[in-house]
Amino acid sequence: MHVLITGANRGIGAGLAAAYKASGATVTATARDAPGMTRLDVTDARSLGAVSAQLGTGALDLLVCNAGVYLDKDESLADGFAPALWAESFAVNVTGVFLSVQAFLPHLARATAPRIAIIASQMGSSTRAPGGSYIYRASKAAAINLGRNLATDLKPRGIAVGVYHPGWVQTDMGGASAEITTAKAVAGLVARFAALDLARTGCFETWDGRAHSF
Repeated sequence: MHVLITGANRGIGAGLAAAYKASGATVTATARDAPGMTRLDVTDARSLGAVSAQLGTGALDLLVCNAGVYLDKDESLADGFAPALWAESFAVNVTGVFLSVQAFLPHLARATAPRIAIIASQMGSSTRAPGGSYIYRASKAAAINLGRNLATDLKPRGIAVGVYHPGWVQTDMGGASAEITTAKAVAGLVARFAALDLARTGCFETWDGRAHSF
């Protein structure tokens, strides 16, 4: 089994990489700039093309689109949320997902039961609107929508797509007061990815297997 993970240098991505390596899978762990990892900037088509070329004619069983940024935690509605924050957030959280899928589609097509897992967030759910974090919420809503549409287009090709809320996790992004440990989130996500197939394609689920509202 060959797994490629974006944003694998810390937090959930690092945890997933370690878990799959421990299970005996071949793991291509990527990050924008991290020692010992495959260099990949998901916002740069040339960077994605270079990694795709490195994989050659090999098959890719699972693509985990995990790279993401949360840049507007402390922004004020009165004078915050600058255009540059919107541009960078969408470049990574949305366009980066699409470009990653596009770049590795040939490798996924060579696998027997290929899967794409998109790490989104319940903060992108339209039924949950507590306010604030407008950029992050909007970008994750777009990522959920992207995943749903990719699921429709890729199902005839035999590629399943799932979108996942990893939980509020104790990472640099989630903070020390978050609800669950990285290990717990990773174990749940690995189980979700294993259950993903064409019958479940287009799902939006929580790390512990509950269907989430869109």
